[in-house]
Amino acid sequence: MASAGGAPGALPAGTPESSLHEALDQCMTALDLFLTNQFSEALSYLKPRTKESMYHSLTYATILEMQAMMTFDPQDILLAGNMMKEAQMLCQRHRRKSSVTESFSSLVNRPTLGQFTEEEIHAEVCYAECLLQRAALTFLQGSSHGGAVRPRALHDPSHAYSCPPGPGRQHLFLLQDENMVSFIKGGIKVRNSYQTYKELDSLVQSSQYCKGENHPHFEGGVKLGVGAFNLTLSMLPTRILRLLEFVGFSGNKDYGLLQLEEGASGHSFRAVLCVMLLLCYHTFLTFVLGTGNVNIEEAEKLLKPYLNRYPKGAIFLFFAGRIEVIKGNIDAAIRRFEECCEAQQHWKQFHHMCYWELMWCFTYKGQWKMSYFYADLLSKENCWSKATYIYMKAAYLSMFGKEDHKPFGDDEVELFRWVPHRAPTV
Repeated sequence: MASAGGAPGALPAGTPESSLHEALDQCMTALDLFLTNQFSEALSYLKPRTKESMYHSLTYATILEMQAMMTFDPQDILLAGNMMKEAQMLCQRHRRKSSVTESFSSLVNRPTLGQFTEEEIHAEVCYAECLLQRAALTFLQGSSHGGAVRPRALHDPSHAYSCPPGPGRQHLFLLQDENMVSFIKGGIKVRNSYQTYKELDSLVQSSQYCKGENHPHFEGGVKLGVGAFNLTLSMLPTRILRLLEFVGFSGNKDYGLLQLEEGASGHSFRAVLCVMLLLCYHTFLTFVLGTGNVNIEEAEKLLKPYLNRYPKGAIFLFFAGRIEVIKGNIDAAIRRFEECCEAQQHWKQFHHMCYWELMWCFTYKGQWKMSYFYADLLSKENCWSKATYIYMKAAYLSMFGKEDHKPFGDDEVELFRWVPHRAPTV
C-alpha cells in the first residue's frame, strides 16, 4: 500500500486507460488516504478516473456508501446508489462477452479460468461486489423512506420534540409498497452476487487456476465476498436459513471466517475490508446476536498492525475503543473514543458512533450527567433514531438527584411521553 504522507496530485482526466496493475496501485493509494482520515482527498484522487477504471469507480462508490450508511441520509444513499450503479455498468463493459453457443455450453460445463483474460476475471469480482453493495443500499433506502425524520426537527432544536402527524392511510400503503419493492430488488441483487461469488470460488479452487501478477487482488476479492456471505448466512435463524437453502443459499460460519482471515492476511486491495468485517463480527455482531463466540484475542491481533500503521486512523481508534469496552477497561475505552473524535473533523458520523459508545461507557460508570450529555448530542445531530435518543435522555434525567440541575429545562416525564409518538427510523 502506498504511503500517504500527503495527498498526491489528482490524476488528470481523459488520460489513456492505465494497466490493471496501475489502477490497483492508485486505488491502494486512495485507500491509504482514506485510512488516514483524508476522506475528501481520497475521493478527489479517485474521481477523474471513475468513468474509465472499474476499480477507481468501485472504490469511489464504496467510500460514498460507507458515508451513506453512517449518515442514513436519503440524499447520501441516493448519491452512493447512483455511483455504485455506474460502477456496475462499467464492470459490465469489461466482463467477458459470451456468444449464444458459449452461453448454452456454460449451462452444461462450467467456464474455466483460462477462458478469461485477467481484466475480465477482475471485472467479474468487481461486478459481484457492486451487486452486493447495491443490495445493501437498496435495503437501506427502503428503511430510510419508511421512517425518514422531518428536516425541521433535525435542524431546529426548538422542534426536536414535536410530535409530527402520522401519514395518511394512502401514503402509509405507498411506503409499505416501496419498502416491499426495495426488498425484492435487493434480494435479486444478493442472489446474483452470491451466484457470481460461488462460481468464482470454484474457479479459484480448480486445478487450472494459474496465478497472474494481479491475482492476489482477485483472490482477495473472492475471499471477501465468499467469506462475507458464508458468515452472514450462518448467523441467520435456523428457520430462515432452511428457507434460503431451499433457493440455493448456504452458509458455513467456520468457512466464512477462514476465508475472511485468509483475505485479511494477504497483501491485497481488499485485505483491510476483510479486517473490518472480522472486527465488526468480533466486537459487535457476536454481542448483538448473543452467540457468545467472542474472540477478543483475534480482534486485537487483527487490529494491532493497522493501529500501528495508522495511529490516528478514526476507524481503527473506534475498534480499539470497542475492544477496551469488551475487556471492561472503561476508562481506556473512553480515552480511545475521545481520540477518535479528535482525530478528524470531516466526517461527523464517526463522532456520532463514538458518542453512542461514550454514552454507554459513562452509563457503566454511573455518571448520569455525562451520559445525558452524549444522548443529547445524538438527539440533536444524528437522525438514526430520535426515539431512542430521547428515551435515553429521559432515562438519564430520571437518575438525577433532587439537588441536580436539569439542563435545558428538560423533564423526563414529558420526554417519555414524546417517545411513543416517534417510531425509530430503522
